[in-house]
Amino acid sequence: MSRSSERGYHAAVLEIRVDRPEGADYAQLSPEGELDAYSVAAFREAFAELGEEARLIVNLGGVQFMDSAGLGALIGGIRKVRENDGVIAVFCDRANITRLLHTTGFDRIVPVCEDLPSAVASLDEPQS
Repeated sequence: MSRSSERGYHAAVLEIRVDRPEGADYAQLSPEGELDAYSVAAFREAFAELGEEARLIVNLGGVQFMDSAGLGALIGGIRKVRENDGVIAVFCDRANITRLLHTTGFDRIVPVCEDLPSAVASLDEPQS
């Protein structure tokens, strides 16, 4: 969480990009900033709009911090994509976020890749 004043915490800034790279057969959801209880609503909303994507990459490379609310929103979004028979993978090259995903067992439910080409390739592999 961001600590900016002597009174306590303030809402973190989270920017969210959704794009489909030129020539790609997948959409990419890219949050940037802090993904926490203060900012998770915007992330959930963006994820909900992508719930029917057949192939989705969640790019966490721009996330500096994620708490349990962010992790819960990520799991909920994955569930929605899979309920619609989509496939999903996570790209993250930030050690602290990758460690969180591995420590919590998140990487057992969805591929977590440290580079984008590996994440894209994992969309073609069977998912649990």
